[in-house]
Amino acid sequence: MDTDAPPQSLMAHLLELRTRLLRAVAAVLLCMVALLPFAKPLYAVLAQPLIEQLPAGASMIATGVAAPFMAPFKFVMMLAVYLAMPVVLHQLWAFVAPGLYRREKALALPLLVSAMVLFYLGMAFAYFAVFPVIFGFFASAAPAGVLVMTDVSSYLDFVLTLFLAFGVAFEVPVVVVLLVVGGFVDVATLQRARPYLIVVAFVIGMVLTPPDIFSQAILALPMCLLFEVGLLVARALVRRRATQPATP
Repeated sequence: MDTDAPPQSLMAHLLELRTRLLRAVAAVLLCMVALLPFAKPLYAVLAQPLIEQLPAGASMIATGVAAPFMAPFKFVMMLAVYLAMPVVLHQLWAFVAPGLYRREKALALPLLVSAMVLFYLGMAFAYFAVFPVIFGFFASAAPAGVLVMTDVSSYLDFVLTLFLAFGVAFEVPVVVVLLVVGGFVDVATLQRARPYLIVVAFVIGMVLTPPDIFSQAILALPMCLLFEVGLLVARALVRRRATQPATP
């Protein structure tokens, strides 16, 4: 065996990884360049759920000198990352797929696509269902004589945090399937743990939303439903695996 073969193989993998990373970064940069001319209108759309809940005469403000520019720019940058995520995940998949078995490929690709779609759904759910409730509560909770005027940078940081939180929360079915298929836990154990998981879901909803049961339920109930979806998918995969021969 040629002793130089392993270093060449490692170098080839490193070169391929570099190429994949460069393509992923290029996709993000292209999206950002395409979105930059629309930075202000896009930020206006992002701010709409808050603007609609503000009392008459109130508006958003910028307390920093560069905030009117940096807030839309930062939002466009993060939006470019989210929009380019399919390309980024495709590059990741193209890099790791050759080292997977046929069964692993058949499972990994649908999970990857599902994770991406669920993350987008979580963000959309936060924007259309959660933001109006949260900002309406905050606006109505202001003491008498206090004019609600939110800083553009603070608002951006807040909504980006919620986007990430709800995007991750909607990954519950993927996590459930991975736990079951990976052999870490079985479906019966998860079913017995359902009451505890419901409590955890409401605790998460309490932390991420205003302190009223309706707002908490807005996040907790979808998480519980997604948990049940994950159980159904995991149970179906386990049954199918039991009926198939153990081939790579």
